[in-house]
Amino acid sequence: MENCIAKVIAVYGSVVDTQFSAGAPLPSIGATLKVCIPPEKEIGLQVVEHRGKNICRCIALGFTYGVGRNMPVGLGGQELAVPRDLSQLYGRVLNALAKPIDHKGDLDLSDSVPLKSLECAVQAEVNLDAEIKPEIIYTGIKMIDLLFPLLKGSKSGLLGGAACGKTVLILEIIHNIISYQSGTCIFAGVGERIREGNELYHEFSRADLLKRSIMIFGQMNESPGMRFEAAHTAVALAELMLHQRKDVLFFMDNVFRFVQAGSELSILLGRIPSEGGYQSTLTSEISQLHEKIRSEKNASITAIEAVYVPADDLTDPAVVAIFAHMDNLIVLSRSLVQRGLYPAIDPLQSSANSLSPSVVGRRHFDAAQDVLRHFRRYDELERIVSIIGKEELSADERIIFDRAKKLQNFLSQPFFTAELYTGRPGAYVSLEDTISGCEKIMSGALDKLDESKLYCIGKLESKNVE
Repeated sequence: MENCIAKVIAVYGSVVDTQFSAGAPLPSIGATLKVCIPPEKEIGLQVVEHRGKNICRCIALGFTYGVGRNMPVGLGGQELAVPRDLSQLYGRVLNALAKPIDHKGDLDLSDSVPLKSLECAVQAEVNLDAEIKPEIIYTGIKMIDLLFPLLKGSKSGLLGGAACGKTVLILEIIHNIISYQSGTCIFAGVGERIREGNELYHEFSRADLLKRSIMIFGQMNESPGMRFEAAHTAVALAELMLHQRKDVLFFMDNVFRFVQAGSELSILLGRIPSEGGYQSTLTSEISQLHEKIRSEKNASITAIEAVYVPADDLTDPAVVAIFAHMDNLIVLSRSLVQRGLYPAIDPLQSSANSLSPSVVGRRHFDAAQDVLRHFRRYDELERIVSIIGKEELSADERIIFDRAKKLQNFLSQPFFTAELYTGRPGAYVSLEDTISGCEKIMSGALDKLDESKLYCIGKLESKNVE
């Protein structure tokens, strides 16, 4: 190999030890090396530790099949780079190394800009004193716009266990925001299934959303190094767009898989795990990723991230560590999924920093608080009804119980991205229609209406109440 500077002395799964000749300078932490496997395969290595006897411990950015002792190691070439004209990236699918994997040809890097080395320059220009006025991003999803409004520049987490609808909900948010509003979408698929990435790509193609989207994947079948770096590459690309004064919609599915990849790497590197079984660097890894997601005066990064909750346990250390960086926590409930109420958002476990009169207005705030009061009272009465029956409730309690069930049904919604599975056409509902519908239900105007008429509809129309 040309420019051979070291040799492989050990391989532990995705960890490769390389030894340099005595007296040779060691590459810096984070530097990229490469190993060539005959006949033409090449694997990148990222330096993560300096050990004794001129040994560097590296993470393989790919599978290490075929890597053997004494194989020559060379410099990894130029660092991650993308075209300065970012319009080349729209509609493309990239991996963690910013290389296209969609079989549409290579990127033109004749005029390129490095991704990772830009971070310090971008951070140096941040104006911490800039006044950023809150601006709501409407999703057209009734439950979210009413109770958990998304602010430009905020970070929102969609939390739920397996099969609670996180991916479908995040795809619907992407579809509605890009279709009805401006902005560039960066989607980071971290540690999820190949099938989901394939379906996402074809859904974007069908809805003509690729022209404003960039996808970066480090999927479940890839090495932990690629999965871990995919998230950082996606955030670095979002930072580059922020530097160019562009509003960015950043979506990640799934942050927990990023944590898992870091845990796998930590174990392979021989580090002692924390008491909860996760890597000792859990908090710092999540912090380093999220501190780059921010707003400036003329541009912002708005993040919406799916968070897998293992065994539906919201006290899991990884989930709790992610909590600290989120402005909105939208928790999905398995019991609502079993009742067929989609989106299956549990409003009593969820929270939103943006729900205040100064941000959303007095009418919106009052309507949201009234809805939450109905849901809290319903939760209390439901336990009583399950034991002694609805007939034992007082007249006032029965009215609140029935109205809360109507609100639950009304706040369910057919999705554009699920039309193929449900047979129901999707609906985009404005905030005004959502608030007026809830006010009618809570005022008693629809007390005589059967609750099934409000299930999985868009806005409240005359045909729904006949």
